[in-house]
Amino acid sequence: MPKLKTKRAAAKRFKVTATGRVKMKKAFLRHCLTSKDQKRKRDLRQGGLVDVVDTPRIKRFMPYSF
Repeated sequence: MPKLKTKRAAAKRFKVTATGRVKMKKAFLRHCLTSKDQKRKRDLRQGGLVDVVDTPRIKRFMPYSF
């Protein structure tokens, strides 16, 4: 079997934690920031975890990071 290629777009967007969960950055913090309140923007600055249901799909994109 040949080696599997990593989807580079996924590798740039996701990181794997020590327990196997997938970290991500939250969306909607690039533009139109004047219409969002401060609490929402502050919450978007924090990273998030990918839902458990979506984790197998990300694992297929990055086969050697798990």
